[in-house]
Order: sequence, then structure tokens, then C-alpha cells
Amino acid sequence: MSRADEIFIQNCRDIIDNGTWDTALNVRPHWEDGTPAHTVKRFGIVNRYDLSREFPILTLRQTYWKSAIDELLWIWQAKSNNVRELRTRVWDAWADENGSIGKAYGYQLSVKHHYPEGDMDQVDKVLYDLKHNPASRRIMTNLYNFADLSEMALYPCAYSMTFNVCGNKLNAILNQRSQDMLTANNWNVVQYAVLTMMIAQVSGFEAGELVHVIADAHIYDRHVPMVEEMLNNVPKKAPVFSIDPDVKDFYAFTRESFSMTDYEFSSFDHKIPVAV
Repeated sequence: MSRADEIFIQNCRDIIDNGTWDTALNVRPHWEDGTPAHTVKRFGIVNRYDLSREFPILTLRQTYWKSAIDELLWIWQAKSNNVRELRTRVWDAWADENGSIGKAYGYQLSVKHHYPEGDMDQVDKVLYDLKHNPASRRIMTNLYNFADLSEMALYPCAYSMTFNVCGNKLNAILNQRSQDMLTANNWNVVQYAVLTMMIAQVSGFEAGELVHVIADAHIYDRHVPMVEEMLNNVPKKAPVFSIDPDVKDFYAFTRESFSMTDYEFSSFDHKIPVAV
């Protein structure tokens, strides 16, 4: 059993068996038919993935890892907030007529700030500090800019990354205010595992741990039967994930810089409804 499967099973079983339902509350998300989309949740889940041991991708069902990386590069490398630059259409429901999601995600990473070393955006400051001051305890990014929330189509869910060097390993903490476990949990884990590995490689480190902190880990009411079915699938071993070792510039990575071998997964034939 892959570690990602083990963690996912533990999380979802705990949410379903011990979680709190919000059916007595007025909720923002609704299903396409207008019905309120209620959830069962657990508060304050913390998961640890050792990237030096295996790549944390689910085998209980397929995670479309190439699409996840496309989105990661769209946010962190292109620093874009226009969904028309994406290969997938997962963001379309939140975009305006021009394809913009406002001052969210990639926009926040593109804004330059003034530092003693010069003007840099958040990504370039991380890369600079890891090269010039790896002992720093201030190497982090934050997308949750309160001044711009009113101009965001969607408040950032995965909003903060903190990087920390221990010996020759780069570790990272992903902070997430909200997590739709069925549709997005492993998608985000794969993305930020890859991000940690990318930044480690171009900064001269090995990838260490990814710690995922989720404030509100939830399963939507219409997703519960699907999750229960998934949990009955037989987990398989983790595949082997590789990054082109010749890439030394963060901005030189492309979707072709990554490969996966021996990825086996269980079938999952459901179309997952998304609450908006």
C-alpha cells in the first residue's frame, strides 16, 4: 500500500465516522440544481509525506498528475490568473467573461515586493533565500492577501508554503484553509510534492518532507457514497516519479520535465459533481 493511500483512507474514515455535519447551517456552496451542498468534516488534520521514500499519489483511483502539474506551473511559474492559459477547465466556473479569476493565486505570486536585495516576487524571493541564506526561518509564500480578497473570484484554499532546510534536505509545509477530500486532496498533495521537489533540485538540495496542514477537511454529502466505494478498493504500491535532472532553472521546467513509471490504480467510473 502506498503511503498516500494509507493517509487518505485514515483521513476519510475519520471524517465519515467521527466528523461533524453542517446540515443545520446556511452554507455558501450549492450544487448545480440549486441544492445547498453540505459537508461532514474534521478540523485540523496534519499529514506528513516523506518525498525521499516515495511519491505521494493515490492508487485507490487515478490522479491526473500531468494536469495537476500543468495547474501548478500556471500558478507558480507563469504566475497567471487567467484560466484560458490552462489545459484543463476545472477553474472555468470561477472565471469572468475574460477568463480572469481576479487577484487570486498566480496574481499574488507575480506582485513584486521591495527587499534589501532588490525587488522580487514571492517565488523569486524563495529561490534567492534558498541559495543565499538557507538557514533562514523566513522562507515562505502567502497568497491570502486580505487587501485583495474582495477582488478574488475564489479565496485561496492552499494559501501558504513554508520552506525549511535540514542538512541537505528541503522540507515544506503546505497550509490549506479548506479541502474537498474527494476532488482535490491528492491533486494538491501531488502538486506541492512536485513543487517541493522542483525547488529542491534547482536549489541544490534533496527533497525531504511535505507536511500538509488542513484546517477544514471535508467530504460533500453527494460525495460520501463515492468515497465509501473508493475505500473498498485494493491499494497498490506507489509508482516511481522522476524529474529531469538537467533542469537547474525553476523557470525552465515544462510538463515534459516529469515522468511516472509503474503507476497502477483502481478504476473509478463516477462523474464527480462539484459544488460552487
